[in-house]
Amino acid sequence: QVQLVESGGGLVQAGGSLRLSCAASGRTFSRYSTGWFRQAPGKEREFVAVISWNGGITDYGDSVKGRFTISRDNAKNTVYLHMNSLKPEDTAVYYCATPPRFYDISTRSDDFDIWGQGTQVTVSS
Repeated sequence: QVQLVESGGGLVQAGGSLRLSCAASGRTFSRYSTGWFRQAPGKEREFVAVISWNGGITDYGDSVKGRFTISRDNAKNTVYLHMNSLKPEDTAVYYCATPPRFYDISTRSDDFDIWGQGTQVTVSS
């Protein structure tokens, strides 16, 4: 079974950049798509980005398109979320997740069953 650990969160000024990492344990990680979601206080979990098992397909939430980029390095069992031009409304806990079946890809949080513990991103104005 895959286990996920996020890192790279922190405090950044508006307009700044951060790179989040999602490190996976488990030999079959390279067969799973991986998604990033975020949740701000008092709000529902929101889809941010997803990448297919081989990196050939990516998709983004409307609020982050053109600013965030998802990538993966299967040799390192790691998925990254590069966040540029950060805004205060990007403040949230960011989670990475994988679906239960090999090769599935989705933008719905209900389709993911393994989640990391989350990493806090705070963007000051």
